[in-house]
Amino acid sequence: MNPTTPAAPVLTLFQRDDCHLCDLALAVLAGAGVPDFDSVFIDGDDGLEARYGVRVPVLRNEASGVELDWPFDAGRLAGLLQSGA
Repeated sequence: MNPTTPAAPVLTLFQRDDCHLCDLALAVLAGAGVPDFDSVFIDGDDGLEARYGVRVPVLRNEASGVELDWPFDAGRLAGLLQSGA
């Protein structure tokens, strides 16, 4: 990587197993061409369940700490990618 090129934002998708809305969020990410992100399944984690239980799917920009709750589209995703980049 070129040292003058800023690193791409690190995204984390908080989701559940067998979650239709999470599947839709994954489709938005794929359609927008997001190359890499982490998936965190909140099932069974008391802390994550308390924080994200009724909100999933939630996409978080780890560089800025900004979180994007569902529903989101490519336009809102682009705004999240620009925040804190």
